[in-house]
Amino acid sequence: MNTTPGGPLRPRFSHIDAWGTTHTGHVRKDNQDHYFVGALARIDGVQAVPADVETGLGDDVERLASLAIVADGVGGVSDGGEASRVAVRELLAAVTRFFEAGAKAEPNDPEIFSRLLQEAALSCHESLLQRVRDEGGRRRFATTLTLFLGLWPHAYLLQVGDSRCYIFRDGELTQLTRDQTIAQDLIDSGVMTRTVAERSRWSNVLSSSIGGGQTAPGVTRVVRDWGTVVLLCSDGLTKHVSDDRIREHLAAMTSSRQVAEQLVADALEGGGTDNITVVIGRTLAPR
Repeated sequence: MNTTPGGPLRPRFSHIDAWGTTHTGHVRKDNQDHYFVGALARIDGVQAVPADVETGLGDDVERLASLAIVADGVGGVSDGGEASRVAVRELLAAVTRFFEAGAKAEPNDPEIFSRLLQEAALSCHESLLQRVRDEGGRRRFATTLTLFLGLWPHAYLLQVGDSRCYIFRDGELTQLTRDQTIAQDLIDSGVMTRTVAERSRWSNVLSSSIGGGQTAPGVTRVVRDWGTVVLLCSDGLTKHVSDDRIREHLAAMTSSRQVAEQLVADALEGGGTDNITVVIGRTLAPR
């Protein structure tokens, strides 16, 4: 089955090209980034299937949605890597658990997935805070979180922190997420120009995170089409690789893996001062 009720053709496994990669970088000792890229499929119930497994599934298996997550443990905070790992694990479990009910309710309740994703992010936030309390405040756990849930022909984007999601379509690269940083707040309020803010000490100070002092999960609904490319990344990429350079690679892409590896190489060449994670997925039009 590859059509939505009363709707258009939905991508099958053979229509998807997706890949993710991560690198510690040149400076940090540990990689505090974690990610997932793959799909939700109906296999003895709804299951999250990683991209490397997804390529081996036949089109007789029902592909329900695309799913990608990038979480970047907050630098300077102990156990950021554990926080990002837990965030990916808990959001994967939550989306798998609520997806089917959400999909059934969505035609009559268009905001259902926005609410469910926000609730899942807040639940993960609370679980990390509880872990801090259980350990007497000796350890701290905080992470960014960017999640893309691709139904068809629309998708939902959950954002906390400054990991990013871009869409590349018709030769244009668009940043869908808003960086939740003090610098961005100052830009939005007119206190600083973008140039000044990005060079200030506030550029890497988060105003929202999962497990941090405060969290403000935002959800955006996105319309997509065949050929749309989605890119999720941690700020280890965007610290060293410009949007123009990202656009150039996507315009010349032959595969998601090729572009992901090229972008990581560019970030390393630019300094590699942070962990670098890149996740890319695209739909290939049926022939």
